[in-house]
Amino acid sequence: MEIRKASPVTLLCCWLAKFNTPLSINTITRINIKINASTNKVNLYTRLSELSYLQGKPQLRAELKQEISDFCVDEELGFDLSGKGEHLCVQVRKKDLSTNEVAKKLSDLTGAEIHKISYSGMKDKCGECTQWFSIQLPITTSRSKQLQLDAAILQPLLKSENGNSSENKPAVKELVILKFQRNSRKIKLGSHKLNHFKILLRNCVGSKDDFDARLSSMLTKGIPNYFGPQRFGNNLSNLVQVSELMDAALNNAGEVSVDDESNAERGVDLGRRKRSMLFSAARSYLFNQLLSERLESQTWSQYIKGDVLNLHGTNRFFALKADQSWDKELQERLNTFDIHITGPLPGLRDPKDRYLCRAEAADIEDATLKLHDGLLLGLKYFALRESRRPLRFLPSNLHWDWVTEKDLELTFALSRGAYATSLLRELCVTD
Repeated sequence: MEIRKASPVTLLCCWLAKFNTPLSINTITRINIKINASTNKVNLYTRLSELSYLQGKPQLRAELKQEISDFCVDEELGFDLSGKGEHLCVQVRKKDLSTNEVAKKLSDLTGAEIHKISYSGMKDKCGECTQWFSIQLPITTSRSKQLQLDAAILQPLLKSENGNSSENKPAVKELVILKFQRNSRKIKLGSHKLNHFKILLRNCVGSKDDFDARLSSMLTKGIPNYFGPQRFGNNLSNLVQVSELMDAALNNAGEVSVDDESNAERGVDLGRRKRSMLFSAARSYLFNQLLSERLESQTWSQYIKGDVLNLHGTNRFFALKADQSWDKELQERLNTFDIHITGPLPGLRDPKDRYLCRAEAADIEDATLKLHDGLLLGLKYFALRESRRPLRFLPSNLHWDWVTEKDLELTFALSRGAYATSLLRELCVTD
């Protein structure tokens, strides 16, 4: 007997019927149209698994995140907290909680509004992660007394001497505050230095030699700097939402003036964080398409006339002057990962920008981005400014160990903006 998967509408109707809440035919039709429209939009986008690989799509397989402790991340800020100021910074260990869920818990704990809580980056929900948050809480007394007051506010989640939180709840499913200190500034997005990873891949399928060879290759060739799938939401939902937002805006706008600075104010009703997340998804998707094209043409780590370059480990960029030629010294710096070729995070281009991609490199970027005119025009409409991102990254202190015949443990550190999922993507298919 053939078993057919129920449609979303059928499942919804069954669920509502259980609670005696039937849907009219017109309502069912509207829901079906909306679901079909979303499905059609999803099908317009290329999934990350379909983009180019450095070493070809791996045939190796492994199981990932079978237990919470299989995926561990430790965030390193890379700067010292001042010990004074209106921002209370807390280092937390979270398990099976998203970063947004932690922010909400900290808001409930301290009474601070959610928009006054900041963090440097999102961390995986299904894993054991440490990261820093800042909570804007004005100083109300002397420095010594304020320390005691802060401790009293945080007490329910503070780590106790036995390693658990003060609450009578198992720490494995709860939030624990490890440290806290005052600072004069909030923790901004992207302000951390490194993320340290420890990942256990279980029940690996394929030869150990093939796993070892792929990992060794990463140390000499680097890794394509793709944005990970988490950037795009479940089933590419962030891309669908930003596409709908842009379509609605462009259809109501008539002729779009990409130089109109007031465009930056459009879409404010979405909420700053939500809007930023959706626009980031659009820019990330376009960057990934260009990176895939450069991988396909084997030029992702090869200089092309007009490329913009990045100095390793910094936000500094440079381009060769009109009378400057690519030489052996620059090639050596590229070979040793001192500099990297970059791709666009698309948006409005400032003609006065000294580091605009030009010549042959610009032709490749323009041809790739032209295939996604809707997203590109939408980013310009909302006045997003173009920036750059390296096409590759190099993991720090990459080590691996076969802890059993079938289980492989990886440890490494990544700079902000690099994704562990992009490293795993090049290694094996994960279940």
